[in-house]
Amino acid sequence: MSASSPDNPHHLASAAVVVGIDGSEASDLAVCWAAETAAQRGRRLLIVHGLDLAASQAIFGMYDLVVPAVAQRLREEGADRLACAARSAHQVDPELRVDTELSPAHPATLLIERSASAHLVALGAGESGELAHIGSTLLAVTAHGHGEIVVVRDTGSEQRTRTDGPVVVGVDGSPAAEAAIGAAFAEADLRGTSLVAVHAAAGFAFHAGAGEFLPARELETAAQLLLAEQLAGWQEKYPAVEVTREVFVARPLNLLTARSRSAQLLVVGSRGRGGFRGMLLGSVSNALVQHAHCPVMVAHES
Repeated sequence: MSASSPDNPHHLASAAVVVGIDGSEASDLAVCWAAETAAQRGRRLLIVHGLDLAASQAIFGMYDLVVPAVAQRLREEGADRLACAARSAHQVDPELRVDTELSPAHPATLLIERSASAHLVALGAGESGELAHIGSTLLAVTAHGHGEIVVVRDTGSEQRTRTDGPVVVGVDGSPAAEAAIGAAFAEADLRGTSLVAVHAAAGFAFHAGAGEFLPARELETAAQLLLAEQLAGWQEKYPAVEVTREVFVARPLNLLTARSRSAQLLVVGSRGRGGFRGMLLGSVSNALVQHAHCPVMVAHES
């Protein structure tokens, strides 16, 4: 299903912007980003918090009298966090429709399930790359979620919520990049901004023959062709989006990290070239969600 398909569940009017919280400052930032996005697009905001009560049951299960008290305490704390997050969202837009969900499920399980019908899912990550969500929740959701998952990082600067600059998409010739391109065009169109499609030629092995690498000029030509092929058709679907194509002989991670300094959103696929189905997350995407200088959208194949 293409990103522009009217049957895409993520584009239905009923699809909410979903944000997961855990009480950290990084998740507070994600709430503000998600509220701004929902308000601008006329969508409902759903704030969710997973308690992972099964883990508490495993820890305190031998103490039957303790378990109910622990669970009740976790529910009360969770309800307080959700109420606080809802207040923050209404500070962004008092008219915004905000719903909350407190679940006994593990946060990753909850968010992956909600992502199936969400417009997008937002999560927060700390400044130093420390994940806002306990353990591997953030990486589990970005790897296995549906549609678009956005990681909003606290970079310690105003750039974290910037609304200027282009949408930047990484293109590598993989099927995952096709999903990223569709999502990037849609985002640039919604934001009324330009799109920069970048390709790092050094990340790929173009061979002229056995053991022979193409000269730099031919490598760049091959990379330009790959970029043109993957962008074909999308510019016709989104004629209002101004597109710039960039090819560099550089490592993909270094290139995209540098471009994230001037972007308002960086879009990547869930798996890079050479990845395989079931792989948690492409190494470049994995690194970017922890170290980029702007929000990173991980787009999944439908």
